Amino acid sequence: MEVTGLARKRWSRVVVALFVALLASLTFAGGAVVHADEVGTDEYDFVFSGNVKFDGEPLEDVLIKVEGNGYSAEVVTDAEGKWKIGVPEKAEYTVTLDESTLPEGVIVTEEGGATKKAEFGLTSNKTVNFFIGEGVRTTTSFLDQFIGRAFNGLSFGLLLALAAIGLSLIFGTTGLNNFAHAEMVTFGALAALTLAVDFAWPLWIALIGAVVLSGAFGWTLDAAIWKPLRRKGVGLIPMMIVSIGLSLAVRYTYQYFYGGSTRQLPGADGADIKFGPVSLSPVDMIGMGISVVVLLAVAFFLLRTRIGKATRAVSDNPSLAAASGIDVDRVIRIVWVIGGALAGLSGILFAFYRPGVSWDMGFQILLLIFAAVTLGGLGTAFGALVGSLVVGFFIEISTLWIPSDMKFVGALVILILVLLVRPQGILGRKERIG
Repeated sequence: MEVTGLARKRWSRVVVALFVALLASLTFAGGAVVHADEVGTDEYDFVFSGNVKFDGEPLEDVLIKVEGNGYSAEVVTDAEGKWKIGVPEKAEYTVTLDESTLPEGVIVTEEGGATKKAEFGLTSNKTVNFFIGEGVRTTTSFLDQFIGRAFNGLSFGLLLALAAIGLSLIFGTTGLNNFAHAEMVTFGALAALTLAVDFAWPLWIALIGAVVLSGAFGWTLDAAIWKPLRRKGVGLIPMMIVSIGLSLAVRYTYQYFYGGSTRQLPGADGADIKFGPVSLSPVDMIGMGISVVVLLAVAFFLLRTRIGKATRAVSDNPSLAAASGIDVDRVIRIVWVIGGALAGLSGILFAFYRPGVSWDMGFQILLLIFAAVTLGGLGTAFGALVGSLVVGFFIEISTLWIPSDMKFVGALVILILVLLVRPQGILGRKERIG
């Protein structure tokens, strides 16, 4: 599918500018943290802390990571061996000391190794210390780490592709960059949580119901907001601003009704199955299988069905498609339903991947969704798939060299480099005027 018209060419520049602004806001949010040995202590009330010492001497620059309930943070120890990490809620977390950052010949000697389960007692502070001593460290080869993270990147890229293709189809047929797409992703996860946990439906029925409700949500948004705006001839930039306002309104509505905590879907916890260096849970494998099947179904829809061909025609040239007898409004309405269903399914899979459901989870990957769409080629569904796989793969692989809290920035660097060489994206075609 091809994006046409001078207006869209100018529009893509506006999107890039907004994209950079959004990246800056996400990258530098929380910049009030001053100390390298403290993360999140000003933002959150619950704090893990500890000391890392060997033979009574503090160990500096040892990496500590805290994960759990959809939250992840890491920090390095200061010159006194101290560290602190704030967490958003009082729950059980996994605290890991990265033994590769210890001096040579020094390991964690206690039973259970360098990973501990920790939770708060009656207070909002919890001390977690590791017993350090001499020993032989067991390491994982670079190749095994690369293969394991490549599979994790594939898993994340596939779920990202579901949301990115929906966004790309909407942009292709309407020209709208929908910033509220993040809330469509969140809607799917919240719907699954409501049906599976609050209503106690069987999990598979709840997940199917959540996808159906997500499609209905997309239909409602188009019928109530976007179609009336299109009929009134509202320009793309005002409509984009409306989508930003809608995103904020819906996101904080979610927070009002569901609260700020992270909740788990049934079946989110499970023992990993190892295939050599690759470690995947049954949920991961099922999620990857579902993603592949759905993506193949979308490809068949676009290439082999009449509605799919009409969708491609509307994306290429709406005026010509209308003159050819295609009901453009009907095609757009179908695209919104499909986009909503795909976004909802992506949100469900992301809830298992994180794991956890929260009110702002869609916004956390909105930047990556836009990156995938832009990298693959604006308005190109198959380009969105390729862009998502590239982004997902690079995010995971990049943590072999850069800190994990900077991995999203690394994906944007790849985006910039590709666009410098190929401005239309990987599978996009050069824009034409008229």
